[in-house]
Amino acid sequence: MKLISVNDKNAISFASDIIINGGIIVYPTDTLYGFGVDARNSSAIKKLNDIKKRETPISVIAWSLDIVRSWSDIKYTDFEKAKKVLLESNTIIIPIKNNIVDNSILAKDSSLGVRIPHHNYPINLCKNLNFPITTTSVNRAGENSLNDPELISDKFGNEIDLIIDAGKMPRSSGSSDYKLVNSKLKLIRK
Repeated sequence: MKLISVNDKNAISFASDIIINGGIIVYPTDTLYGFGVDARNSSAIKKLNDIKKRETPISVIAWSLDIVRSWSDIKYTDFEKAKKVLLESNTIIIPIKNNIVDNSILAKDSSLGVRIPHHNYPINLCKNLNFPITTTSVNRAGENSLNDPELISDKFGNEIDLIIDAGKMPRSSGSSDYKLVNSKLKLIRK
């Protein structure tokens, strides 16, 4: 496992190489550190689920509203509602088109959680990759999220490939999750 600063000039390229090759990174967002893998790679997703000790849908990072629109399988008026949630750095769960991500991270109704964080690192990483990566808190199921790179390294160092270190983050419960249901936004998790 390697740890590099979020400010390192190679932080994006190094993380991109790991993700492209099926590896797992930990990266900062505006709320928490997240586990990131190629959201299209079923074996990387399985490794991530094994680390987290769970099998549930996983949200992804999008790098722009236009990208979310291109992935979504919703009408324009519904996207306008979803856009408000995305601009507030929350997660929106929406129906998406086929072959955007691996089916294993979709909900039973083929919807996907999508987030545009207010942090340059994951935005620039996904722009560089030109595909979505997972975004899920750094913890095992039922445990508190870890926001300190040293603690993350101690707990997960032999199971992950890279930590992008942005320092210790203040405690946060993460983003709020909304689901678009019958053209209405429903709060799922605050």
